[in-house]
Amino acid sequence: MTDPEKTDLSRFDNSWYRPGNPVKRGLWYFFNIVFLLNPWNPFNGLRVGVLKLFGAKISRGVVIKPRVNIKYPWKLEIGAYTWIGEAVWIDNLGEVKIGAHCCVSQGAMLLCGNHNYKKHTFDLMVQGIHLEDGAWAGAQSLVAPGVTCHSHSVLSAGSVATKNLEAYGIYQGNPATKVKERKMS
Repeated sequence: MTDPEKTDLSRFDNSWYRPGNPVKRGLWYFFNIVFLLNPWNPFNGLRVGVLKLFGAKISRGVVIKPRVNIKYPWKLEIGAYTWIGEAVWIDNLGEVKIGAHCCVSQGAMLLCGNHNYKKHTFDLMVQGIHLEDGAWAGAQSLVAPGVTCHSHSVLSAGSVATKNLEAYGIYQGNPATKVKERKMS
């Protein structure tokens, strides 16, 4: 008999989660390694083209640097003139929508999945992420499942957003708290 006070991963079941055709996922695994994660691929257009081939919705002027890891491109939308920095991890188990003129800096993580630590079966939980126009996720920052970074908000380097960020707010820390307003000239 299972003790309800202890985690029992033998009972973990995420069969309800169907992120796409298994053949498509397998092909993407290969293409992701060769074209996105590969630090020797200097061609932004090739990275963008491969992502579009697999169903990502990417607008004009998007820059995607080398060593970016994207779980499922068919669950990704990126607006015009957005920059995705080196070694960004978009673990988009859920939908990720990144607006226009956004910046996701080096090593940032957008994580759409988590586990329910309150259940002994450690159930998978999935929620989307939205970065509205002009939002900036700083280097080595993390945006948690279900978070919206509203228009022109800033998540400072190394910070963790576990709740929505207000428009034009600058956030810092773990968990991130608002430290000031973003003034633009």
